[in-house]
This record gives sequence, structure tokens and C-alpha cells, in this order.
Amino acid sequence: MNVCAVCGKGALHGQNIRHRHSGAWATRAPRTKRVFMPNLQSVRTVINGTSQKLKVCTKCLKANKVQRAPQAV
Repeated sequence: MNVCAVCGKGALHGQNIRHRHSGAWATRAPRTKRVFMPNLQSVRTVINGTSQKLKVCTKCLKANKVQRAPQAV
């Protein structure tokens, strides 16, 4: 799924608005549906002493809300 495992951030729905064609000929600018997806990264994390792979948004990664597992060499 496209949901952050830490904060629960998911997809947001909105519209694309074509401002080029919003002149006098149209009462409304043409709009199409679109989806804003979160920037999720697969990260190995340590949870209860075991390493697990989670999908976490970059905002949670920057805020250090996730403890990364050490890199295996």
C-alpha cells in the first residue's frame, strides 16, 4: 500500500487546472482528477530487536522518527 508505516500519510486527491484555457470562452477552466502520492522509501528498521523492512515517508526519515538497521557488509 502507499501509506507511511510511521505517520500514516497516504494518497491525497485533487485536480489539475489548465490555466491556459481559462479565458473568456470558457466559464470554467478544464479540470482533471489527479492523485498526490507520498514520497515513500523502503527502509530496514529495528523493531523490538529485529530488523524489518518498512515503507516510510521522507518527512519521517528526515525527522529521525525511524531507527535504521545497521548496514550488513
